[in-house]
Amino acid sequence: MDRIPTVDLSPFLNCNEVDSDDDQLLAQRKKIKEVINEACSEFGFFQILNHGVPTSLMRQTLDLSKTFFNYPDEEKLKCSRAPFAVGYNRQASPHSGQNEYLLFSPRFGFDGIYPDTPAGFREVSEEIFSHLTKTGLVVERILNECLNLPPNFLHEYNPDRNHDAMIHRRYQPATDTENNGLYSHQDANCFTFVVQDNVGGLEVLKDDIWIPVLPSEGCIIVNIGDVLQVLSNNRYKSATHRVVRPTAAQQSRHSIIYFYGLEGDKWVEPLPQFTKTIDEKPKYKGFYYKDYTALRMKNIQLQGSRSEDVIRITHYALPD
Repeated sequence: MDRIPTVDLSPFLNCNEVDSDDDQLLAQRKKIKEVINEACSEFGFFQILNHGVPTSLMRQTLDLSKTFFNYPDEEKLKCSRAPFAVGYNRQASPHSGQNEYLLFSPRFGFDGIYPDTPAGFREVSEEIFSHLTKTGLVVERILNECLNLPPNFLHEYNPDRNHDAMIHRRYQPATDTENNGLYSHQDANCFTFVVQDNVGGLEVLKDDIWIPVLPSEGCIIVNIGDVLQVLSNNRYKSATHRVVRPTAAQQSRHSIIYFYGLEGDKWVEPLPQFTKTIDEKPKYKGFYYKDYTALRMKNIQLQGSRSEDVIRITHYALPD
């Protein structure tokens, strides 16, 4: 597999008990799970179509996001909630990247984070967040089956969606000397959805080669995070990815990112299904998720966000 696969999720939507007797539907699901399982094992990225999020809503959200980021700085800064991570903020470092973003999480609510203008920005953002949450539950169930875990295992392990988050992000055009949009990294969470515009710039690393994730109408990108890599004892790969800013004159890149998160007090370690049960050694020592995210954040602040200095999940790796 040398390119990001795209799978149609429609066979998994609106399922019910009758589905178990539909041989054709079961065969379709089996094929889709095979593709997803291979993609997660090889480099942690795949794309989904017919996922339940209307394409028109994705376009509308990106359009309103573009309008917001075109406002003067003084207007955008009204949505800043420093020192908290939510609200408006920006990265302006040659190491971490050049971008600005608006971050929301249910733990903090929409009030005071989303501006009154452009009209409908908050309402549309709430709507797409709700859709992405539902799609996340579908993808979680599929991954649960791909990993041959007990029914509803991942959902019961991680039922609280208040720890999810969503970001509107803009990357300014590249300069003649620098095009770093977002440094090479892996996501700490379970998995992430990305809705990108037609500019491109997202890349995933596989076999030391950066593979562009080309924009495709109506597609949502899924990338696996550190939590699933640890739980699966490296069966699934937390995707190494970055964003390269566009070189076209006056062309910015916009995206919507949804993080399927995890409650901070949750204990994370390789599951016995991938260790003791099959007589394989754990590749990671256990940790509390909040300790890992706090360590990452502190390290980034101290080291100036250079990619090579960022704490990664290998911090918890056990010797072979």
